This record gives sequence, C-alpha cells and structure tokens, in this order.
Amino acid sequence: MTVDSANVPIRRVCVFCGSNRGNDARYAADAAELGQALVRRGWELIYGGGQVGLMEVLADAVLAQGGTVTGVIPEMLATKELLHTGATRMHVVASMHARKALMAELADAFVALPGGFGTFEETLEMITWGQLGIHRKPLGLLDTLGFYQPLVRFIEQAVSAGFIRPEQRELLVMADSPDMLLDRLTRQQLPSVRKWIQPAES
Repeated sequence: MTVDSANVPIRRVCVFCGSNRGNDARYAADAAELGQALVRRGWELIYGGGQVGLMEVLADAVLAQGGTVTGVIPEMLATKELLHTGATRMHVVASMHARKALMAELADAFVALPGGFGTFEETLEMITWGQLGIHRKPLGLLDTLGFYQPLVRFIEQAVSAGFIRPEQRELLVMADSPDMLLDRLTRQQLPSVRKWIQPAES
C-alpha cells in the first residue's frame, strides 16, 4: 500500500543508529545532541529499542530532557541486556522485518546516525521504499565526521552509471549537525515518484 505523508507535519522521528558507540567520542556526542534537539522541537523518538551503543546514548538523551521514546525490538534481541527498560513505550515484535515495518508506520521522518550493517540496511530500505512510493516521508543522514561521504559518492556513481535517476538524489538530505539536519527534513521537497518499471521520458 502506498502511503503519502509528504504534507504531514513531523511529530515522530525514527532514528537508525549503531549498537556500538564507534571509536570517536564525537559519534556519541552527536547522538546525544540529536536527542536533545528532538525534545526541543517536541518530537518523539522512534528507535530500535536497544540499551547499547549509540541507541542507548540517543534514548537516554531524550529521556533526560523529558521527551518521549518509543522502542521497537524483535523478540530475538529483547533480552534484559539489550532492551531499554526506561523507554516510554516498548513494542516487542516477532522479527526484524516486523520491526522495520512498525517503525516505518509510526514515524513521520527518518534519520540515520553512523552505524554498521544494520543501520545501512534499515536506511537503504527506507530510501528504496521512498523511491517506490511506499512512503512519502523525509529521510536524512547525520554526517558526523564525514561518515556518510563514501555513501554519497557511491550514490553518485550509481547515478552516473544509470542505475539511479538523478532526481532520486532528493530522497535524502544530509547535514553534519543535528539541528541543521532536522531543519532540512522539515523543508525537504520529495521528488515525484514513478513506478520503477516506467521508462524515463525521452
């Protein structure tokens, strides 16, 4: 089902991020700053429900400022060590697929912090869903220490090679500070979505 949320005000932001903290303190600092920025705007955090890595830093920052945190975690990860016991709400779901679907349903926008394979996979799937018109929700990358510059170059390579249409670059925005990124999400102009099997006009 196609969900058109392009004109829906942002109230809940789904954040994808690492279950590790990385090897530079700036990653955790920016995660905490993003959490604080969400609360200043009155926006709720939707995230993967963990109490580890940047996930913990982010959720704790929101909670410390009196904000609302909704976690979504699959049963296989919902151990006492991984599940954030302080979250405002916690959904325990059957699978990783169910987790992504519920987070996408709950959120009005998406943000990716630095992370590993899981963060990459979640982020790219939401970009793909936007490309296919499954959702019309803004998505942004927080480019701490230039973390996402290689991905941007890879996308440009795919555009040059004819695998991504140039206008589909507008499916995501990027900034190196949390407040700037959230500002860009509110102003993001999503491209018109065409079915992937429809050839480009000549």
